[in-house]
Amino acid sequence: MTTLNDLTLDLTQSIDIQADIGDVYRSVLHQLGEGSTNAQGESMQMILEQWPGGRWFRDRGNGIGHLWGHVQVIKPPVLLELSGPMFMSYPALNHVEVKLEQRPGGTHVDLRHRAIGFLDPAHREGVTHGWRHILEGIARHSTAQTSAQRT
Repeated sequence: MTTLNDLTLDLTQSIDIQADIGDVYRSVLHQLGEGSTNAQGESMQMILEQWPGGRWFRDRGNGIGHLWGHVQVIKPPVLLELSGPMFMSYPALNHVEVKLEQRPGGTHVDLRHRAIGFLDPAHREGVTHGWRHILEGIARHSTAQTSAQRT
């Protein structure tokens, strides 16, 4: 018997980054867009159109691609919301919210991914590692940007 828990996902992760909120926000956009990589470091070939209604998609070239979602809310440098099928090629709806808050010594980033639909158990398990990989990439990119500005 399928339960409501089988049909939903609610994942929250956060990270503190020692960088200015503007640098971190630009890194969020970069990591979700052209800077996106898989766990092996290979480009995911993602494009993030940075305006309300903008597409978030994977462009594999030669007319091959996959729509992951649309920009629902973009409010630099504190909020980005994306909604759509994401990487799920089956009946599912996803919403990802990335909130940033400037704090003494850096920026706090909260990421929340909620989904409803016929969720593949492998996807349910994989999102934890996938989002952690992206958050760590945001931290690396942000601190590199901050270091480059200081030199």
